[in-house]
Amino acid sequence: MTLQGIISTKSGYFYFRGLSPWVHHFCLTFGSNEDSDLTHIFESGLSRWIRCLSKQLVKIQLKGVVVIVGNYGSGKTEVAINLAVYHKRAGIDVRIADLDVVNPYFRTREAKGPLSNLGIDVVLPPKQYLQADLPILSPEVAGSIRQPGELTLLDVGGDDAGATILASLENEFKATSPRVLQVINPLRPFTETHQGCLKVRAAIESASKLTVNGLIGNANLIDDTRLDDIYDGYRFVSELSEHSGLPLELITAGRALLPSLDMDRFACPVLPIDRQLVPPWQKPVEFDQADISG
Repeated sequence: MTLQGIISTKSGYFYFRGLSPWVHHFCLTFGSNEDSDLTHIFESGLSRWIRCLSKQLVKIQLKGVVVIVGNYGSGKTEVAINLAVYHKRAGIDVRIADLDVVNPYFRTREAKGPLSNLGIDVVLPPKQYLQADLPILSPEVAGSIRQPGELTLLDVGGDDAGATILASLENEFKATSPRVLQVINPLRPFTETHQGCLKVRAAIESASKLTVNGLIGNANLIDDTRLDDIYDGYRFVSELSEHSGLPLELITAGRALLPSLDMDRFACPVLPIDRQLVPPWQKPVEFDQADISG
């Protein structure tokens, strides 16, 4: 998806296309008002939304092979899925490979339908092993690493146990320079301290024979997430970034919280999260196919 906002200042009229419905309504309601104070208020709000959108839609620019790792419960699979959709909306050809062979729940394969409908190539284990917890990889995975196209995301199992499978792809990784991004939720056990995050990182690096070279902040309590959780989580991963020397690539926030977030508090992009991995009694958020470029 590209920013399709169109601003016309004739007669004070503003029109935005491709933004959320309430922003469109805001423009139609107040855009024609000639009162300077109201116009100033409108323009200030509009400026904030443009900054918000620019952080969401412009600055996350992943390419090549990107490996998503993290501890159990960090939310790395949800992040990987939403990163795939985000880049597809930006007009990038995306492939995502499910390398989680240790956790029978909440894996990329559960979102195969919605992802495939958007034109995202989903690489899964062989069909007969799809529901098995066995260290079996499709031959497509090695091919995806050797020829990643514009973007290939590898969603890896949790902790060092899940990252072990990456060591079997050592020869394939030698031919490329993968980005290895550690997803951190400081509201989860074992990563609530910087020392804990570094310990998880060291174990993953040892098991995978790869080096983590970036961080993703994913502070959340699922449906109970508050704005302060996002702000505090950002501060935590920012300090970890300074301490470890690893760049903070992005943080995440549930899409429902975005309008209330003060984007000026963040020095990195914010990835909107549309939850796909939910319990059986809930429905995943539907991706808007109209937002997909191409």
